[in-house]
Amino acid sequence: MNRFLSKDFLSGLMFIAFGLGALYFGRNLAPGTTVRMGPGYVPHMLSYIMCVLGFIIALIAVVRGSEPVEVPRLRPIAMVTLGIIVFSLLFERTGMFPALVALILIASAGGTEFKLVEVLGNIVVLTILCILVFKIGLSMNITVLNGVW
Repeated sequence: MNRFLSKDFLSGLMFIAFGLGALYFGRNLAPGTTVRMGPGYVPHMLSYIMCVLGFIIALIAVVRGSEPVEVPRLRPIAMVTLGIIVFSLLFERTGMFPALVALILIASAGGTEFKLVEVLGNIVVLTILCILVFKIGLSMNITVLNGVW
């Protein structure tokens, strides 16, 4: 029974599930042929590849065994999810900078080590990178700080 509760076996099942899900949602796309590819050719092929890889990973896990699954830690999952929700609620109302600060602070609180200096460094670096990429590089019409820039 431990072989069926191993990380590799469950990840193989996840690959198979994603592959079957993609096949289900792409069932109305015409695959075409290799010479005349239709809009569903690449999604179908990638889905088949995911299913085959998932089967191979699961089979190897059953034959050789692997690490058992650990009990998931809920605090990091909850804090990152809460941070994303707060970010999405703050982004349009206050701008990118306050939303990023809230996201980074909340998500960092989910970890086991919380050092304020490192978190402040993350805030500065990630804010600069986001401004460079989204505001300057991609010329997106987003506000960095509502009413200022």
